[in-house]
Amino acid sequence: MPGLRREAGYEAITLWTNDVLGSARRLYERHGFRLTAEDRHHSFGHDLVGQTWRRSLRRSITAGAVPPR
Repeated sequence: MPGLRREAGYEAITLWTNDVLGSARRLYERHGFRLTAEDRHHSFGHDLVGQTWRRSLRRSITAGAVPPR
């Protein structure tokens, strides 16, 4: 994702969405986020499954690569 500043000391980015928002989930995956948790909840008048997505900002130790953009 453009504009991320590892130099600022951030180690990861965490995002939250609901499982019914397929476009958001595909966007997160395309930018290197991984699903880390799911929790059922009732919001907006519906029973939903909230999802937590995380992307590390650390460089890979083995490959020395920057996470995908």
